[in-house]
Amino acid sequence: MTSTRHEHDVLIIGSGAAGLTAALSLATHCRVAVLAKGPLTSGSTAWAQGGIAAVLDAGDTFENHVRDTMVAGAGLNRRETVEYVISQAPQAIEQLRELGVPFNRDSNDLAGALHLTREGGHSHRRIVHVADATGWAVQAALLKAAEAHPNITLLPDRTCIDLITGRHEARYCGSGRVWGVYALDAGSGAVEAHVARATVLASGGAGRVYQFSTAPRGATGDGIAMAWRAGARVSNMEMMQFHPTCLYHLDVKNFLITEAVRGEGGRLINPRTGKRFMEFYDAERMELAPRDVVARAIDAEIKRFGLDYVHLDISHMPADFVREHFPNIHEKLAGLGIDMTMQPIPVVPAQHYTCGGVLVDLAGRTDLPGLYAAGECTESGLHGANRLASNSLLECFVFGEAAAKDILARWDSFAAPPSIRPWDASRVTDSDEEVIIKQNWTEIRRFMWNYVGIVRTTKRLERAAHRIKLLTEEVEDYYGHFRVTTDLIELRNLLQCADLIVRSALKRHESRGLHYTLDYPQTDAEALDTVLVP
Repeated sequence: MTSTRHEHDVLIIGSGAAGLTAALSLATHCRVAVLAKGPLTSGSTAWAQGGIAAVLDAGDTFENHVRDTMVAGAGLNRRETVEYVISQAPQAIEQLRELGVPFNRDSNDLAGALHLTREGGHSHRRIVHVADATGWAVQAALLKAAEAHPNITLLPDRTCIDLITGRHEARYCGSGRVWGVYALDAGSGAVEAHVARATVLASGGAGRVYQFSTAPRGATGDGIAMAWRAGARVSNMEMMQFHPTCLYHLDVKNFLITEAVRGEGGRLINPRTGKRFMEFYDAERMELAPRDVVARAIDAEIKRFGLDYVHLDISHMPADFVREHFPNIHEKLAGLGIDMTMQPIPVVPAQHYTCGGVLVDLAGRTDLPGLYAAGECTESGLHGANRLASNSLLECFVFGEAAAKDILARWDSFAAPPSIRPWDASRVTDSDEEVIIKQNWTEIRRFMWNYVGIVRTTKRLERAAHRIKLLTEEVEDYYGHFRVTTDLIELRNLLQCADLIVRSALKRHESRGLHYTLDYPQTDAEALDTVLVP
């Protein structure tokens, strides 16, 4: 089976906040195609409960937001990036309001100002939100605008396999210039070649490399793995954020209890002692400490007392207040027999956000000509060693817009795509052993959770590296003999991302932010990025 060629002006991989923001900005001047791996709403954006951080309160300043971001990032942030993103936040909020995002208003403000909540690591109330389902409201508004635009083509159910570069040109040139992507049409089973003058990676993070994650099913690090294989550098992949409070329930996996529950007064309780425990780990900030601190505290309590979970309790607040602020969480928990207005919520930490990724500059440019990236698949310098709550959607809007502006500014210098070799599937057959994919997927997620989780040691990391080496040989052999499927493509990318995470973790001989190792508990005086070069 050979691939069919589809030509676009700009190709965007990912239909979340970063991808759709870029698409809407680009579509004023060119034809844009947006590829989504599953449904157009299947990315991480729609799952974001918390909100968007922006300086809108009279007592707040850009400098306060910058400082909070740098403190949470343990000094590994690039200040230039932090200042740039934070300065763009009010404008991003205004653009979303114009698109129809129904942000909550402050009921006590006669002028109808936006309601601002507070989350861990923030010194002020600055989280703009739509109840506890901000991401879904943002996704819906962006998607509605994209669907209505004549210059945007939305293509769901396309699983991207590899970036098309100079080595795929009909006249092989071997350059790193990116011309688009080979993608599997999940409906027909055909592999398509989508070519464009410029390509934007907005493919999300690699959360599903871990056994417990709040990330959606499709967060398998596809963009990061593809960019790495094409020759782009990646940075700080060891900085994997674990959300402190994921619902612990045997029948419901990956349901996040937003940070705002703690921001509005929620307390962490040891179910065995019945007492709050954050005072033993961060007496000053308590439950409002940054996520890495809170996640390690919960992990320590669980291990010390042999618990399955800890309690998050907001039942001391008025019931109407809880229902008004967290309607979706309240409804979900009520359906599981948990009334959060009267009883505590059982929670455990889970992987939540990929802080590292493909290296980009302030315009979203990667190392590879023609390839841009925005959002969770990147390492822009904003998050550093730990993402400050609600800075992630903000990064998507700012860098999606920045990439679009740079592409349009350079448009005349982008050549038309050359002739590309079609995808060759003449030497492979249909798989007769799908169980291998499931077995390897399960194994990767388990050893990554046990060996490369919240607390690490060199010995555990080396064990993970050994398993990755053996599995890589297995998966590459399998990949070379059988037709690609979404499961096989994701397994290959998961394994590639696991390798990048472990290699990065072994290179960092200190504990900083999200990377905490018992062998190097100190934090070095100088903060240095971990940069891997293909």
